[in-house]
Amino acid sequence: MTSIAWIGLGNMGSRMSSHLVTAGHDVRGYDVVDALRDGAAEHGITPVGSIAEAVEGAEVVILSLPKGEHVRQVLESDGGVFAHAAPGTLILDTSTVDIETSQWCHGQAGSRGFRFVDAPVSGGTQGAQAGTLTFMLGGIEDDVADAKEIVTPMAGNVFAVGEATHGIAAKLVNNMMLGISILAMSEGSQLAQQLGLDPQAFFDVARVSSGDSWALRTWYPVPGIVPGAASNDNFDASFSAMLCHKDVTLAVAGAEQTGVHVPAATLIRDQLQRLLDDGLGGKDCTLVVREASPDGTVQGWDGN
Repeated sequence: MTSIAWIGLGNMGSRMSSHLVTAGHDVRGYDVVDALRDGAAEHGITPVGSIAEAVEGAEVVILSLPKGEHVRQVLESDGGVFAHAAPGTLILDTSTVDIETSQWCHGQAGSRGFRFVDAPVSGGTQGAQAGTLTFMLGGIEDDVADAKEIVTPMAGNVFAVGEATHGIAAKLVNNMMLGISILAMSEGSQLAQQLGLDPQAFFDVARVSSGDSWALRTWYPVPGIVPGAASNDNFDASFSAMLCHKDVTLAVAGAEQTGVHVPAATLIRDQLQRLLDDGLGGKDCTLVVREASPDGTVQGWDGN
């Protein structure tokens, strides 16, 4: 049994941490939202009232936070991880952050005597619930090996992808490709509809043909086709437009820094931005299908 502090009990963290409890670990959880701490307690997490209390005596600290600025604050604030965790503690960051923030985390943690692994995930809330997430680990080899043992109960796949920041780099590139897949799926589903194709018949063709993708098989944006897709539930979010926009934006920023041309990623970023501008950032990212609709209406969405 390992003593684990979990910081961030939102849609991902609450689901992920429950698998560690099932695996026999002692997990103390903290979130700034009282209701999230209470909800985590229903899954065997021991809720605590501060980061300091969570990390006291912990062998491993795991972060699951919305943005890079939150990661920095949780680590370096007076009441944060660096101030209260024991030297040698292994810190894993499953958040999706920019490369610069991840590099800062590695550098600051190492200089203070901590071990740090960037450990972002792919698979969304469905994968978090099922314990089938893909983990991408970056850092010192021995630290990554220890991190792999910790995350395995939450994972379907665990990849050691290289040195510091390589985990988050893999995540950003992967989610950029996901965004482009969503763009293709959105345009294809709408064109098939306008050409009079039966949605189920077209999906069955695309699923086993060259138009196939993970997004198509998991999130097809027409109701009644794929169980669990947001299109079946008024596009309530499994992976919100706001978070998808954040990930694609970070990837595009990386492309700009390295000189790589990513026009398709830029297009989906801009379409997601229009959802945010219209107050729909909390809806599912697949609601970008409205961008391909001739009149802006979408099957399965009530317009709100």
